Amino acid sequence: MKITILMSSPRKNGNTKQCLDPFCDELKNLGHEYQIFWLYDYQIDPCYACRGCQKDWQHFACVRRDDLEPIADAVFASDLIVLATPIYSWYCPGPMKNVLDRFVYGFNKYYGDEVGPSLWAGKKVALFVTCGYKPEHGADLFEEGIKRYCKHSKLQYLSMFAERHLGYKTVFMDDKKADHARAFAREITETAEA
Repeated sequence: MKITILMSSPRKNGNTKQCLDPFCDELKNLGHEYQIFWLYDYQIDPCYACRGCQKDWQHFACVRRDDLEPIADAVFASDLIVLATPIYSWYCPGPMKNVLDRFVYGFNKYYGDEVGPSLWAGKKVALFVTCGYKPEHGADLFEEGIKRYCKHSKLQYLSMFAERHLGYKTVFMDDKKADHARAFAREITETAEA
Protein backbone atom coordinates (compact mmCIF):
# COMPACT_ATOMS: atom_id res chain seq x y z
CA MET A 1 0.00 0.00 0.00
CA LYS A 2 1.20 3.52 -0.82
CA ILE A 3 0.75 5.99 2.01
CA THR A 4 1.32 9.75 1.99
CA ILE A 5 1.77 11.44 5.36
CA LEU A 6 1.21 15.18 5.46
CA MET A 7 3.00 16.46 8.55
CA SER A 8 1.90 19.84 9.81
CA SER A 9 4.09 20.34 12.85
CA PRO A 10 6.64 23.16 12.85
CA ARG A 11 8.75 21.20 15.34
CA LYS A 12 11.01 18.48 13.94
CA ASN A 13 11.03 16.58 17.23
CA GLY A 14 7.73 17.73 18.71
CA ASN A 15 4.98 15.60 20.17
CA THR A 16 3.43 14.66 16.84
CA LYS A 17 6.79 13.54 15.43
CA GLN A 18 7.58 11.53 18.57
CA CYS A 19 4.35 9.56 18.11
CA LEU A 20 4.80 9.34 14.34
CA ASP A 21 8.15 7.53 14.63
CA PRO A 22 6.75 4.24 16.02
CA PHE A 23 3.76 4.56 13.67
CA CYS A 24 6.11 4.74 10.66
CA ASP A 25 8.29 1.93 12.03
CA GLU A 26 5.21 -0.27 12.14
CA LEU A 27 4.20 0.72 8.60
CA LYS A 28 7.66 -0.35 7.45
CA ASN A 29 7.45 -3.62 9.41
CA LEU A 30 4.12 -4.34 7.71
CA GLY A 31 5.70 -3.80 4.28
CA HIS A 32 3.93 -0.58 3.36
CA GLU A 33 5.54 2.21 1.35
CA TYR A 34 5.17 5.68 2.84
CA GLN A 35 6.37 9.21 2.20
CA ILE A 36 6.31 12.11 4.66
CA PHE A 37 5.93 15.73 3.58
CA TRP A 38 6.89 18.26 6.27
CA LEU A 39 4.50 21.00 5.19
CA TYR A 40 6.40 23.78 6.97
CA ASP A 41 9.35 23.03 4.66
CA TYR A 42 7.35 23.98 1.57
CA GLN A 43 5.93 27.22 0.24
CA ILE A 44 2.21 26.48 0.11
CA ASP A 45 0.09 29.51 -0.65
CA PRO A 46 -3.53 29.75 0.43
CA CYS A 47 -6.33 29.10 -2.04
CA TYR A 48 -7.55 32.23 -3.82
CA ALA A 49 -10.76 30.57 -5.10
CA CYS A 50 -9.88 31.65 -8.64
CA ARG A 51 -11.32 28.36 -9.99
CA GLY A 52 -8.52 28.07 -12.54
CA CYS A 53 -8.18 24.42 -11.50
CA GLN A 54 -11.75 23.72 -12.64
CA LYS A 55 -10.89 23.97 -16.33
CA ASP A 56 -8.99 20.65 -16.34
CA TRP A 57 -10.95 17.60 -15.18
CA GLN A 58 -8.01 15.21 -15.61
CA HIS A 59 -5.47 16.69 -13.17
CA PHE A 60 -5.11 18.61 -9.92
CA ALA A 61 -4.37 21.60 -12.18
CA CYS A 62 -3.91 24.41 -9.66
CA VAL A 63 -2.68 27.49 -11.50
CA ARG A 64 -0.58 28.73 -8.55
CA ARG A 65 3.12 28.03 -8.93
CA ASP A 66 4.44 27.11 -5.50
CA ASP A 67 5.52 23.82 -3.88
CA LEU A 68 2.16 22.05 -3.70
CA GLU A 69 2.18 20.18 -7.02
CA PRO A 70 4.60 17.35 -6.00
CA ILE A 71 2.59 16.86 -2.79
CA ALA A 72 -0.63 16.68 -4.83
CA ASP A 73 1.02 14.15 -7.17
CA ALA A 74 1.99 11.95 -4.21
CA VAL A 75 -1.49 12.17 -2.71
CA PHE A 76 -3.05 11.29 -6.06
CA ALA A 77 -0.80 8.20 -6.32
CA SER A 78 -1.57 7.09 -2.75
CA ASP A 79 -4.02 4.59 -1.38
CA LEU A 80 -4.04 6.15 2.09
CA ILE A 81 -3.54 9.77 3.21
CA VAL A 82 -2.53 10.43 6.82
CA LEU A 83 -2.99 13.96 8.13
CA ALA A 84 -0.46 14.27 10.97
CA THR A 85 -0.76 17.46 12.97
CA PRO A 86 -0.72 19.10 16.35
CA ILE A 87 -3.98 20.83 17.18
CA TYR A 88 -3.72 24.61 17.57
CA SER A 89 -6.87 26.53 18.53
CA TRP A 90 -9.02 23.44 17.89
CA TYR A 91 -7.82 22.96 14.31
CA CYS A 92 -4.70 22.26 12.23
CA PRO A 93 -1.90 24.81 11.72
CA GLY A 94 -1.89 27.04 8.64
CA PRO A 95 0.19 24.95 6.20
CA MET A 96 -2.20 22.02 6.43
CA LYS A 97 -5.23 24.28 6.16
CA ASN A 98 -3.75 25.74 2.97
CA VAL A 99 -3.26 22.21 1.59
CA LEU A 100 -6.80 21.17 2.49
CA ASP A 101 -8.29 24.28 0.87
CA ARG A 102 -6.27 23.86 -2.31
CA PHE A 103 -7.03 20.12 -2.52
CA VAL A 104 -10.78 20.55 -2.09
CA TYR A 105 -10.80 22.72 -5.22
CA GLY A 106 -8.04 21.05 -7.23
CA PHE A 107 -9.19 17.46 -6.76
CA ASN A 108 -12.93 18.15 -6.70
CA LYS A 109 -14.12 19.51 -10.02
CA TYR A 110 -17.41 20.72 -8.54
CA TYR A 111 -16.93 24.46 -8.79
CA GLY A 112 -16.77 25.36 -12.47
CA ASP A 113 -19.48 26.17 -14.99
CA GLU A 114 -20.36 22.46 -14.95
CA VAL A 115 -20.08 19.96 -12.10
CA GLY A 116 -17.30 17.46 -12.69
CA PRO A 117 -15.85 14.48 -10.82
CA SER A 118 -13.87 14.03 -7.63
CA LEU A 119 -10.47 12.95 -8.95
CA TRP A 120 -9.47 11.37 -5.64
CA ALA A 121 -12.77 9.63 -4.83
CA GLY A 122 -12.34 6.46 -2.81
CA LYS A 123 -8.97 7.29 -1.24
CA LYS A 124 -8.71 6.54 2.47
CA VAL A 125 -7.94 9.24 5.06
CA ALA A 126 -6.79 8.91 8.67
CA LEU A 127 -5.96 11.55 11.27
CA PHE A 128 -2.88 11.47 13.49
CA VAL A 129 -3.04 14.27 16.06
CA THR A 130 -1.61 15.50 19.32
CA CYS A 131 -3.19 18.15 21.51
CA GLY A 132 -3.04 19.79 24.91
CA TYR A 133 -6.64 19.10 25.89
CA LYS A 134 -8.45 15.80 26.17
CA PRO A 135 -8.92 14.66 22.56
CA GLU A 136 -12.71 14.70 22.88
CA HIS A 137 -12.45 18.44 23.64
CA GLY A 138 -9.25 19.30 21.77
CA ALA A 139 -9.36 17.35 18.51
CA ASP A 140 -13.09 16.78 18.08
CA LEU A 141 -13.76 19.82 15.90
CA PHE A 142 -10.90 18.98 13.56
CA GLU A 143 -12.10 15.39 13.28
CA GLU A 144 -15.65 16.53 12.52
CA GLY A 145 -14.34 18.96 9.91
CA ILE A 146 -12.32 16.21 8.22
CA LYS A 147 -15.28 13.82 8.28
CA ARG A 148 -17.34 16.42 6.40
CA TYR A 149 -14.42 17.16 4.09
CA CYS A 150 -14.15 13.45 3.24
CA LYS A 151 -17.86 13.08 2.62
CA HIS A 152 -17.84 16.11 0.34
CA SER A 153 -14.78 14.85 -1.55
CA LYS A 154 -15.97 11.22 -1.75
CA LEU A 155 -13.02 10.08 0.38
CA GLN A 156 -13.30 7.33 2.98
CA TYR A 157 -12.57 8.53 6.51
CA LEU A 158 -11.05 5.75 8.64
CA SER A 159 -10.33 6.99 12.17
CA MET A 160 -8.20 9.21 14.38
CA PHE A 161 -5.13 8.61 16.52
CA ALA A 162 -4.97 11.24 19.28
CA GLU A 163 -2.63 11.72 22.21
CA ARG A 164 -2.63 14.46 24.82
CA HIS A 165 0.29 16.35 26.32
CA LEU A 166 -0.35 17.12 29.98
CA GLY A 167 1.86 20.20 30.11
CA TYR A 168 5.24 21.69 29.31
CA LYS A 169 6.80 20.42 32.53
CA THR A 170 5.84 16.80 31.81
CA VAL A 171 7.49 14.17 29.62
CA PHE A 172 5.24 13.56 26.64
CA MET A 173 6.41 10.35 25.00
CA ASP A 174 6.19 6.97 26.70
CA ASP A 175 5.82 3.28 25.83
CA LYS A 176 2.04 3.42 26.05
CA LYS A 177 1.86 6.14 23.37
CA ALA A 178 4.34 4.26 21.18
CA ASP A 179 2.26 1.07 21.47
CA HIS A 180 -0.87 3.05 20.63
CA ALA A 181 0.81 4.50 17.52
CA ARG A 182 1.94 1.05 16.33
CA ALA A 183 -1.53 -0.38 16.92
CA PHE A 184 -3.05 2.49 14.95
CA ALA A 185 -0.74 1.71 12.00
CA ARG A 186 -1.99 -1.89 12.02
CA GLU A 187 -5.62 -0.86 12.43
CA ILE A 188 -5.82 1.65 9.59
CA THR A 189 -3.81 -0.40 7.09
CA GLU A 190 -5.95 -3.48 7.77
CA THR A 191 -9.11 -1.38 7.34
CA ALA A 192 -7.79 0.29 4.20
CA GLU A 193 -6.93 -3.06 2.62
CA ALA A 194 -10.26 -4.71 3.52
